[in-house]
Amino acid sequence: MAKIVADTSVIINGYITKQLESRLIRDELVIPVAALDELQAQASQGKEQGFVGLEEIKKIQKLCQQNNIAIQFVGQRPSLDDIRLAKHGRIDAIIKDLAKQLSATLYTADYVQGLTAEAEGIPVFYQKTEQVPSSLEFLRFFDHTTMSVHLKENNPPFAKKGRPGMLELVRLEEKILDEQYLELITTQILEASKISNAGTIEISKSGALVIQYADYRIAITRPPFSESHEITIVHPTTKMTLDQYGLSPKLMGRLGEQAEGIIISGRPGSGKSTLASSIANFYAAKGKVVKTFESPRDLQVGKNVTQYTKLEGSFENSADILLLVRPDYTIFDEVRQRDDFRVFADLRLAGVGMVGVVHANMPLDGIQRFIGKIELGMIPSVIDTVVFVKDGQISKVYNLELKVKVPSGMVEQDLARPVIEIADFETGKLEYEIYTFGEENVIVPVSNTPENKSGVYKLAAEKIRESIRKFDPNPEIEVLSENNVRVKIRKDAIPSIIGKGGTTINEIEKILHVHIDVQEKDSSETFSENSSMGISFDFSESTNSLLFEVNKRYSGMLAEIYVNDKYLATTRVARHGKIKLPKRSDAGRALSRSAFSKSDIDIMIKDS
Repeated sequence: MAKIVADTSVIINGYITKQLESRLIRDELVIPVAALDELQAQASQGKEQGFVGLEEIKKIQKLCQQNNIAIQFVGQRPSLDDIRLAKHGRIDAIIKDLAKQLSATLYTADYVQGLTAEAEGIPVFYQKTEQVPSSLEFLRFFDHTTMSVHLKENNPPFAKKGRPGMLELVRLEEKILDEQYLELITTQILEASKISNAGTIEISKSGALVIQYADYRIAITRPPFSESHEITIVHPTTKMTLDQYGLSPKLMGRLGEQAEGIIISGRPGSGKSTLASSIANFYAAKGKVVKTFESPRDLQVGKNVTQYTKLEGSFENSADILLLVRPDYTIFDEVRQRDDFRVFADLRLAGVGMVGVVHANMPLDGIQRFIGKIELGMIPSVIDTVVFVKDGQISKVYNLELKVKVPSGMVEQDLARPVIEIADFETGKLEYEIYTFGEENVIVPVSNTPENKSGVYKLAAEKIRESIRKFDPNPEIEVLSENNVRVKIRKDAIPSIIGKGGTTINEIEKILHVHIDVQEKDSSETFSENSSMGISFDFSESTNSLLFEVNKRYSGMLAEIYVNDKYLATTRVARHGKIKLPKRSDAGRALSRSAFSKSDIDIMIKDS
């Protein structure tokens, strides 16, 4: 009786099973032990092809028993090196040699395997590519509003419907899905991917398989990676052009003429990849050579845009090829791993226009993810525009620029350093600064309102007024810039604050680290009734001090002392309501010279 040797390809794609079901095979069937062990090794690694192949062999054995067809497992078990070199054709060679030894016909769906067997004079039946099934099972779960379908063992099917920012998880059926049904969908997807150029296996790891079929991204997981069999299928619901985003003429000009280091950031499902696809098609329409880096390749781009994935498992290898084809722009979808950031930077510095897609929760996070991956000073050369996408729309755009300056909030000129300014693109308003502080790279928010600014503005509110009160209890403080302050005081207090030859004002400026412009104020009031109140006190003297005793409830509060309505000093009320002025202090001497009785003295308690 004639013999048939089936290789791994016709087992996995179900061809032998179909021939047995149709009773078109009557000869003795030989399953090479090498094929069985290869499938076992794949299944042990959690690879989907291994599980599918083993399930097919179970069906083949059952059909052979039903049809009374002889079946046997023949051949030597492959060594560990044979299995390791399977992708280089070692297992195929073992199977081919077995068919030659048995004088059997080799059944294969692998064109190279069939061609090699024919060259050696081995009888071959080559299964040519069949038509893709007209309707894959998973397609019935999709409509024009479905963004993703979630199929999990022992659960009903669910789908996310709507648009970015307005998605709803919907139960599609009450039926509980079982392992057999998920295996059917998995097998259909694998067969269709192998038959059609529209399907490619993007990632194959232990317990996980990612397939890009047309514009469907399919992720299949099983134990040990996940606790049960699950299939997640994502499909874009909208395809937009750049014009549909309603961008300002300024931003359109930036994207079209200047920006060449663009980061698109946003949360998962926010519409980042949709915008990246729109930008790719926009550049392609302008006559630019556009390529993409994707894993998986799921961007919705025109046919004139070439989509690259990892070459031999690395985008670094892909970059070597990319530079040889000289693209104008490259869309890097999902810059995630440390090496991805380095490759992005290398290509940008090589002169390639780069558009990167980065997961980020806030607009600033897209920039922060580059810190530590590349040198800080290189960031503005790599990134010039950051676009944050939320709910499918552009919600924030940042411009990056490198300057050498004193960071906002610092005063001393010798603190100048390289600073990356992050400004709102539309308004030009500076919002953040990145610079090195000590040994750390820091991102500091910059506020343009005096009441919220750090550094000199807090100093103006808390320190400058306190220092000037000894000359005028109610000075008017106006902050002109980070390093300049205008102070308005009474006319009769100006000589005191200036001092002989400007020595007093110079000393104050040195202490406060600001330049002070002293002017006369319009009002001549001595103190503010709204901010302070007079209190009663008892006065006494000791050998070295002037003592004031006020109510204990004022302990810890600020007290201003006036003599004949002129400000003398500000001090804090000590425990038990005590105020103590040393006789040898400037305030103690002035009080001794000016006050002839208790009635000449007033003590005002400040509200704050």
